[in-house]
Amino acid sequence: MKQSHPVKVVAVTGGKGGVGKTNVSVNLAVALGQMGRRTVLMDADLGLANVDVMLGLRPKQNIADVLEGRCTLREVMVEASENFHIVPASSGTQEMTALSVHQHAELIHAFNDIADDLDVLIVDTAAGISESVVSFIRAAQEVLVVVCDEPTSITDAYALIKLLNRDYRMTRFRVLANMVRNEAEGRSMFSKLLTVTDRFLDVTLQYLGSIPYDESVRKAVQKQTPVLKAFSSSKAALAYRQLANKVDEWPVSTTSRGHLEFFVERLVQGV
Repeated sequence: MKQSHPVKVVAVTGGKGGVGKTNVSVNLAVALGQMGRRTVLMDADLGLANVDVMLGLRPKQNIADVLEGRCTLREVMVEASENFHIVPASSGTQEMTALSVHQHAELIHAFNDIADDLDVLIVDTAAGISESVVSFIRAAQEVLVVVCDEPTSITDAYALIKLLNRDYRMTRFRVLANMVRNEAEGRSMFSKLLTVTDRFLDVTLQYLGSIPYDESVRKAVQKQTPVLKAFSSSKAALAYRQLANKVDEWPVSTTSRGHLEFFVERLVQGV
């Protein structure tokens, strides 16, 4: 296997549904692409693929076709905007945790083949704490936890972090407050989560800031267009650019852990 250049792998998760996780994944990818970073967004919600819907795309093939040998990963990737491609999910027909040894090898080879052509891989996980979700999160270098101002959001985010910390010894998480009325609300959400993690878990949380509640986001979703493109001057668009700048500053490991094949090997081996 050839050694590819380091790729930043970010898993975007949230514990529960309805926190705007996919919106965050899509707009972060768009913003990074606009900054010149070659970005790929993998829809890892294998049971309910929705990244392509949010972008108004109709892919003819998805990652299941790659695993079945019908096409290459490069052929499956769909260009969404400048420097930004997506890897569409299968619609519940393939479970990552049930791949054959041959499919494991095929997936590693497929991702390694494109590694030299991207700088950032964003993995949009499904909601919840299923085995598949946990596998994707554990394989990534960075974990971005999205929360919103609902009691269940904080509770479920804590449950996810607790599971990853106690069962898999993960200790570092980035937290983004979404759909906030003001920055004080975002910090308040983070403080609630930090209070319980500091008390019961051995983890470090970093607050990434917030994305404001913005009617432009709802309108952009209706248009099936990222808010960064549909309403580039909106408050939400500005916040996403700020988020992308922070993500861009995160260091990329220059060890084997920084290489894309490491992500895929961890994913399929479940180590």
